[in-house]
Amino acid sequence: FQPADGGACSRRRSSAMPRPMRIFIDADACPVKDETYKVAARYGLTVFVVSNSFIQIPQSALIKRMIVDAGPDEADDWIAGQTEPGDICVTNDIPLADRVLKAGGAAIAPNGRAFTPDSIGSALAQRSIMEHIRSTGEITGGPRPFAGADRSRFLQALDQAVNQERRKRR
Repeated sequence: FQPADGGACSRRRSSAMPRPMRIFIDADACPVKDETYKVAARYGLTVFVVSNSFIQIPQSALIKRMIVDAGPDEADDWIAGQTEPGDICVTNDIPLADRVLKAGGAAIAPNGRAFTPDSIGSALAQRSIMEHIRSTGEITGGPRPFAGADRSRFLQALDQAVNQERRKRR
């Protein structure tokens, strides 16, 4: 895989200086891309906008577009494969959040819900139960609509995750 802007994502880094944290956005249907760009700009962090189709991004050296092959888990696989300790992933995808946490990263849903090692097991179980219920033909109604309060919670959670990682690096 190559970033759409032609640059490479290197996993090599000097042992003298930790690699800067990065933010990965599971971009298809993500309602908080603009908020993520703003927080990342405030801290000088690189953002990878990962999708399987073209998504418009702002002109910035800190924002990279990554277009992966079409397929149900291609973006997830790319993000999980790139994630290192200290990175942050913005996703609604619970299995991807689990993979990010196992890689040492942080995962935040667009509604501001932070996935943690303590909460991911129950989130995966709930997802499995709902998937089973839907497979029986039951109509479950889906998630509630995204609201302004969700956007505010997301901004707070992302800022908190960035600052928590910055404190670890001191």
